[in-house]
Amino acid sequence: MQPTTTSSITLAARIINLIAPRRCAVCGRRLAVTERVLCNVCNNGLPRTGFAADASENDMAELFYYLLPIERAAAWFFYQPHSPVSRIIHNLKYRGRPYIGGEIGAMMAQEIAPDGFFLGIDLIVPVPLAGRRQRERGYNQSLEIARGISRVTGLPIVDKAVTRRLSTVNNASLTGRRQRMENVEGVFSVVDAAALEGRHILIVDDIVTTGSTVLSLCQEIKSHTTGVTFSVLSIGFTKA
Repeated sequence: MQPTTTSSITLAARIINLIAPRRCAVCGRRLAVTERVLCNVCNNGLPRTGFAADASENDMAELFYYLLPIERAAAWFFYQPHSPVSRIIHNLKYRGRPYIGGEIGAMMAQEIAPDGFFLGIDLIVPVPLAGRRQRERGYNQSLEIARGISRVTGLPIVDKAVTRRLSTVNNASLTGRRQRMENVEGVFSVVDAAALEGRHILIVDDIVTTGSTVLSLCQEIKSHTTGVTFSVLSIGFTKA
């Protein structure tokens, strides 16, 4: 996917933007026709992690050392609750704006692809959402992010091979890795191991803090397959 340029903007897009102006997911300012989800000011001000430049040696990758065969781990920006950038996640998850996930996923993928982050990856598995929660929300935010990544990279999304059979307490309300691990223990179920067998799988989530959700998902996949390796990519990272 090529970055949007002024010359590629259609007349229809300009008219739509005039009639129904789009707003920045952070500051709420009206977006220019060439801007995507974030205004240039907020985009430039994102507290980027830079993890993709050294995707095997960073604070996020360290969460999985000695626990999983993790090849790479990265997040686009540092996330803090109630900070201006937290509005991106809030609008995506709780304000019924799934398109934010796709656009942010694509922007992130475009930015980190030159670092070689996606080399050798076979497929994308978005972290599943429990059925009840997905029905309430109407979509899985991790799947929306994965769709944006897929548009840029061409990697296929496999979102039916693993399900989330239990709805749990929101991990954000828990403190400590032990509590978070216990909260997500045994919540995932592999239903199509053949689709994952021997693959390098990119796990996509919205926010990674202790890595407990990703770890639980990967351990479930690993227990039903052989020869799998994992990489992890999220929009935000919060150091616990």
